[in-house]
Amino acid sequence: MPAKSKAQQKAAGAALSAKRGETKTSDLKGASKSMAQSMTEKELHAMASTKRKGKPDHV
Repeated sequence: MPAKSKAQQKAAGAALSAKRGETKTSDLKGASKSMAQSMTEKELHAMASTKRKGKPDHV
């Protein structure tokens, strides 16, 4: 499922990084923290790899 905004895409990228062990999960806040717990790595990758061109900052 593609991201609907730039903020959602960035949060998915942060959650994906924590899921892979590249960053600490304790460093996550808000949406990225809940995304890391509730979504699979495959789902996070699909959302984080969405093109940002033409996306609004927030929805």
